[in-house]
Amino acid sequence: MNNEKVWLVTGASKGLGLVLVQKLLNKGYKVAATSRNKEALLSAVGEGNNFLPLQVDLLSEQSVLSAIKNIIQKFGKIDVIVNNAGYGQIGTLEELTDREARQNFEVNVFGCLNVIRNAMPHLRANKGGSIFNISSIAGFIGTFPGWGIYCATKYAVVGFTEALAAEVKSFGISATIVYPGYFRTNFLQEDSLSRPKKPISDYTEARELELKHINEIQGNQLGDPEKAATVLIEVAENGNPPQHLFLGQDSYDMAHAKLEQVQKDMTAYRALATTTAYDR
Repeated sequence: MNNEKVWLVTGASKGLGLVLVQKLLNKGYKVAATSRNKEALLSAVGEGNNFLPLQVDLLSEQSVLSAIKNIIQKFGKIDVIVNNAGYGQIGTLEELTDREARQNFEVNVFGCLNVIRNAMPHLRANKGGSIFNISSIAGFIGTFPGWGIYCATKYAVVGFTEALAAEVKSFGISATIVYPGYFRTNFLQEDSLSRPKKPISDYTEARELELKHINEIQGNQLGDPEKAATVLIEVAENGNPPQHLFLGQDSYDMAHAKLEQVQKDMTAYRALATTTAYDR
């Protein structure tokens, strides 16, 4: 295990990001971590020579660029980036305002892109590095009523990470999409989950699923974030990270169900749908 690697983890003051940072530091890695609140990082992690807590506004190019420069100044390099920052947005497409929808994209999508854009010159110069973009199983299967915008942000992460992997491969850089299932973090708690400001009572399925997540699933998730962090570290160290990394048995089960449905739909309409070429 090469614990000389320098890791950058965003959204690290709680949840999977925090667990990952703590585990990395315990293993002797050098770790830079970002949060909107530096004091929250210090309170959760503490101080240490191998730890660089950074208060960063991921929506600000200047803030992100400054953070990248500070990391390189302290540790000399960045080897692994984990884009973990984000939040859940509940609400049907009709319920959510344009502002609510756009804000979820700003944080979950454009915040991630800001980190990639500003870190890439360094990674390219070093001819190497690993990028892990935390999507969700909701970025692979979107059939969650009331979660459409959140799913869309995570689908976007999938799309641009696949393109990124193709763009940076020749530089010796890998890009991995991580699809966690349900893990026992604070993701479903009030400070990480935004509910619609103007709910519409007609959406019975959406309200039922919303309440199920808050009242039943929260606190009972099967996934252990400690074990998820261990997987991420091992994958980063194996020298050949995959492009797609599903985390958790539930993630695998939902992904297989989606693939089977897609295959079923393709097969059912193949004869008709492939009649679209010009006649020769």
